[in-house]
Amino acid sequence: MKLNGTIKLFADAHVFDNEYQGSRTFIKELYNCLLKKNDLQLYIAAYDIDNLKQYFPQAANIVFLKYKYRNSVARLLFDIPMLIKKHQIDYAHFQYITPVTKNCRFIVTTHDVLFNDFPGEFSFLFRKTKNYLYRAAARKADILTTVSAFSKNAIQRYFSIPPQNITVLPHGVNTVFFEPNHKEQAKEYILRQYGIEKCILFVSRFEPRKNHLVLLKAFLDLELFAQGYHLVFIGHKSMETPAVDLLLNNLPENIRKYILLVDKITDEELCRFYKAASVFVYPSKAEGFGMPPLEAGALQIPVLCSNATALGDFTFFGDNLIDISNYNHFKQKLSGIINGNTSNNALSTIAATIQQNYCWQKTADQFYQLLKQNSMS
Repeated sequence: MKLNGTIKLFADAHVFDNEYQGSRTFIKELYNCLLKKNDLQLYIAAYDIDNLKQYFPQAANIVFLKYKYRNSVARLLFDIPMLIKKHQIDYAHFQYITPVTKNCRFIVTTHDVLFNDFPGEFSFLFRKTKNYLYRAAARKADILTTVSAFSKNAIQRYFSIPPQNITVLPHGVNTVFFEPNHKEQAKEYILRQYGIEKCILFVSRFEPRKNHLVLLKAFLDLELFAQGYHLVFIGHKSMETPAVDLLLNNLPENIRKYILLVDKITDEELCRFYKAASVFVYPSKAEGFGMPPLEAGALQIPVLCSNATALGDFTFFGDNLIDISNYNHFKQKLSGIINGNTSNNALSTIAATIQQNYCWQKTADQFYQLLKQNSMS
């Protein structure tokens, strides 16, 4: 920390160069809140800084740094240590993996180590590589954070790190999701643009653990298409899901037309789908946190959510937080939500609970206090 009390904080934001994932939201929301701290000078780095600048305002205490290399190995070996030295950085913040060279204090956020708890969902090479790199980074960190109690317990167990050395900094929910819903306007737009009047929504990238298959099967078994419902999957494919592909490819066209897969979408368009949804379903088998059900709940959309792993914290969903492995129960709950009426009072109570417990500014304030405390040690 410099004599004037200003902390120079570097953030590795290479995730903005790649496919969308939760760690991008974490950096975007956290650092937009940290900009309000006058004694922080932020240095945010990526290869495509023109894209990066779209997510942060121009401000006196933010500097955008361009990586010379897009390759991750070159970035970690050469780019980052050079930039830290050049700008005399006090703290460098990384997601999961750090450079070998340590020439300032390191902050590491390890969102999850799900490959250890669910080895069958990941390749052998992925598990071995990530386990080594994540453990090395976590042990090298001056400040180690994660996003849920579930992930904290897993990091402690697999990496042998004392629990007092791991701080939980949960994701928040952007304030845009607590604004008035305007559901009818959104439904009219989705009907006009996509021809969808009634929508069952799932937002997540495609991976086997995300469990698109169980929702697709339930949609077909309940013949919800016969009631005029469309099943909408929003998210890119980051891993192969052959069982989903096989089932979709074998459907007759008169049923297949009721299933929509959307790869890339703007934040504004995504919000419209949320608002227009009749029900939001999140059947994931494993999560380090799980943002989408909170965003849907904040918009007062009925949510049916898995209770697996970190999702078990979302007890405010009440009876709609369920064990997805019980397929018959899952089908019954989905049918019940669609054919029943969820009271507006219940939905508004859920939204208020989410707003109170998942606030980005609170998370940023906690992060800031960690910095200040560590700077004095």
